[in-house]
Amino acid sequence: MTNPKHNAPPAGHNFSPEELARLRDRARFVRLETIRLIEIAKIGHYSSVFSAAEIFAALYYSVMRLHEDNPDWPDRDRFLMGKGHAAVGLFPILADLGYLDTETLNGYTRLGNPLGDHPDMRKVPGVDFSSGSIGHALSNGAGMALGGRLQGRDFSVFVMMGDGEMQEGQVWEAAQFAAHHKLSRLIAIVDRNGFQLDGAVDDVIGVEPLDERWRSFGWETHVVDGHDLTELTPLLHRLKNDCGRERPACVIAKTLKGKGVSYMETEPGWHLGYLDPVDAESAIAEIMSREI
Repeated sequence: MTNPKHNAPPAGHNFSPEELARLRDRARFVRLETIRLIEIAKIGHYSSVFSAAEIFAALYYSVMRLHEDNPDWPDRDRFLMGKGHAAVGLFPILADLGYLDTETLNGYTRLGNPLGDHPDMRKVPGVDFSSGSIGHALSNGAGMALGGRLQGRDFSVFVMMGDGEMQEGQVWEAAQFAAHHKLSRLIAIVDRNGFQLDGAVDDVIGVEPLDERWRSFGWETHVVDGHDLTELTPLLHRLKNDCGRERPACVIAKTLKGKGVSYMETEPGWHLGYLDPVDAESAIAEIMSREI
């Protein structure tokens, strides 16, 4: 970001090879920084971040309207993360944007440091919602979207949730509320990586047909490859800039948990873990060499 105000390009924007390469680089940056920070904490959620790395990159480096010098700018777009355990992937972005200093980032989870396993909006500049208790983010995002309308502001509210989160009743109460109030500035993103802490999502409690469920609640719904930035990013731009839409939108992003590191992609146990130095080196080498 080079300008004080980062404004999304208009709908229909075609990405140049340079722009696409930059977004891919930022997704790689998220994965690499996640490994580095978890090395400090000695435990963390690798695979939950890796499935969402392209979502983070698309939102923060292309789609969302932000202010470089002021994380509390009233007209900024808001981002809420239901899957708050993926915060270790968000904190490097906030530091990259200048909201956190290097010393704070490098002290991740240390005693007295504001950066913990989940984001705290009272302590961390650039965090719009303190998440951790799964199921609350969409309700808060709907409230922000309605509040923005009442205040006459045009910011968008993006809410990223895990697919296991779809088992929470509060999600669907919020979905009804948002559709009823025609909260067109509200965009939900479901990280559909197929797994939650207890195993495969559809073995714990099935959530399919997920796209039909969202549509039945009155949402405009799209299913995309959550790792394909050429598909994901233009869709998010279009939804953000669609002034004629009169209902909220949901993007079901099909992802792979642990994407970028082959042995994490096939082992659900990496939801929470720690890499020894040899495995960390192997993971870094693979992330650097793969084009996702």
